[in-house]
Amino acid sequence: MKRCLFVAMILLAGCSNEVSAEERKPVAAHSSYHETEVNWKAPVYWKVSLEDEWNQMTHDVLLNDYGFRKSEGLDKEALEQLARNLAIEIDTPMENPRILPSGEVTPGRERVILSESELLEQLKELEVGTKNMTLPIYVTEPSITEEDLIGIDQRTIGEFKTHFNPGVAGRTQNVKLSAEAISGVVLGPGDTFSFNQTVGERTRERGYQEAKEIVNKEFVMGIGGGICQTSSTLFNAVDKAGLEMIERITHSRDIGYVAPGRDATVSWGGPDFRFKNPHSYPILIKSEVNVNSGELVVRVHSH
Repeated sequence: MKRCLFVAMILLAGCSNEVSAEERKPVAAHSSYHETEVNWKAPVYWKVSLEDEWNQMTHDVLLNDYGFRKSEGLDKEALEQLARNLAIEIDTPMENPRILPSGEVTPGRERVILSESELLEQLKELEVGTKNMTLPIYVTEPSITEEDLIGIDQRTIGEFKTHFNPGVAGRTQNVKLSAEAISGVVLGPGDTFSFNQTVGERTRERGYQEAKEIVNKEFVMGIGGGICQTSSTLFNAVDKAGLEMIERITHSRDIGYVAPGRDATVSWGGPDFRFKNPHSYPILIKSEVNVNSGELVVRVHSH
């Protein structure tokens, strides 16, 4: 009888020491203070809605993909890449009103820029669990109004002409398209011009054709071959107009349609031709292409 009672007491004592699942307390990991805080005070997943108030858009970002819940915290390089990707999507260059060949004026467009450095600082200082954040976006109005264009073509301050063989169909088409792309552009005081940005990518879908171009001192066939005649003609015209050169690279060999050293090579994703209007007044760039005589003329006008 005593033996049975003793066994029963042992069994009861064992039962009284068990703890239910609901009563168990978590034990913090011994890795770092940050991880301990995240384990028990922060959500498992942290999604932030980055609000683009200018374009009325929201970019949802899961910060777990950028190092959240790791002992080292948010990953700096990953966040920098996030900022770059957002900037590529948001940034828009300013465009002044433009004069079309028909004389019609197209309205300008604001410059929209995402401040990547400010975004990184805001993300680093963001309180854990924050659900919404406004992106640091800055907008600049066009420097020229449509009223400023009245009479802007009264005076020619720079002009240059080059010739090409109109019998080479692909090259002629490329010169024509690129010349049309730069014609009508207006630069206000202090504004800059980028040939690549203005003309855009040279692709078959946009009408550009295969023609000879210079690569590593050799002539090869490429989509958009011949557009360097447009950029070189433009260079000589704006140089005569007293505009300030920012970026200009010459070809690796003489090209024939301009004097040696007076050219400006361009390629998509490579060399660009860029210049600035240093004058206190706006200037207008106009081009004319005669596909019958093979002439390209670029003029720079002002009031």
